[in-house]
Amino acid sequence: MIVTLIIACEVGFWVLLAAGLALRYLARMPRASVAVLLCEPLLEVVLLVVTAVDLKHGAQPDWKHGLAAVYIGFSAGMGHYLVTRADAWVAYRFAGGPRPSRTPAGGVARMAYEWRTAGRFTVSALLAIALLQAAIWYVGGDGSTASLRMWQGRMLIVIGVNAVIALSYTLFPGKDGEPKPSLLDRFLKPPSDRPRKHTAEDRTLTRR
Repeated sequence: MIVTLIIACEVGFWVLLAAGLALRYLARMPRASVAVLLCEPLLEVVLLVVTAVDLKHGAQPDWKHGLAAVYIGFSAGMGHYLVTRADAWVAYRFAGGPRPSRTPAGGVARMAYEWRTAGRFTVSALLAIALLQAAIWYVGGDGSTASLRMWQGRMLIVIGVNAVIALSYTLFPGKDGEPKPSLLDRFLKPPSDRPRKHTAEDRTLTRR
């Protein structure tokens, strides 16, 4: 049940995000958009409550409970960033907003970008570690907590890997350059920015 609920929360997150942005930029209903987007944290609250109740009723802590804690931690740590980025891209595509910043190719800008990314992953992992520790204390001596501690170790690895990546761009930042357009950049490019296809009339005028 826990795994099914995690999947439902992930699907619900993207459904609510799409609905909220559609209400804001397509239906022109900003208040309704805010109300829908504010429902997203409730998904993590439901998952947290269900996980706690499952443990309280005598379920042995296993990888599913650890995964739930990790999911909640990363949703809390990354959720605002994902919503902000999605909002910026949709505003650019449908509301004439400015082009969102892309991943820098190198230099100091890329170094700063990597450290910001590492910071977000670190915050998310630390939140997950805190939730896992709370679950360990909650269970106490009534059951094995090895699987929960295993997830804590994995979160430390996540922090370490991101720190190494950011440090590598600090030591070897590379050269500045034009960021390469991503698939999202191509997909959400406003129609006015896209090259116009040549028609038969255009070819006729060119020959003249």
